[in-house]
Amino acid sequence: MPMSEYYGAVARSSTTSDVFNAVAEARRREILDTLIAGEKAVGTIVNDLSMSQPQVSKHLRVLSEVGLVRCKAEGRRRLYRLEPEHLRPLHDWLAKYEQAWNDRLDRMDDYLKELQQQGEPQ
Repeated sequence: MPMSEYYGAVARSSTTSDVFNAVAEARRREILDTLIAGEKAVGTIVNDLSMSQPQVSKHLRVLSEVGLVRCKAEGRRRLYRLEPEHLRPLHDWLAKYEQAWNDRLDRMDDYLKELQQQGEPQ
């Protein structure tokens, strides 16, 4: 098999070009979590998460590229804030599964009620 065919059959590594891939990385989720409280400078994020400045900057760049955070310059400082509306695709996708979970919990609740009724003296 020629190498070009081999590489065509192998799954490509994920990119960070969309919200799903961007939030797949735990450290990026931690950065989003720290920005829930409001706008923060890179140095504050570094201190909050005990990460190196280059790591934080790399992750912030990815989050910026997919629109999850926005940066504004204030002198030499860069302030980042969360843009939660860009989480909508993730929210919409999860909503289907939330309904499935709720349906299963409702069925379990019905089953438990049925078991309780069977155990009651008549």
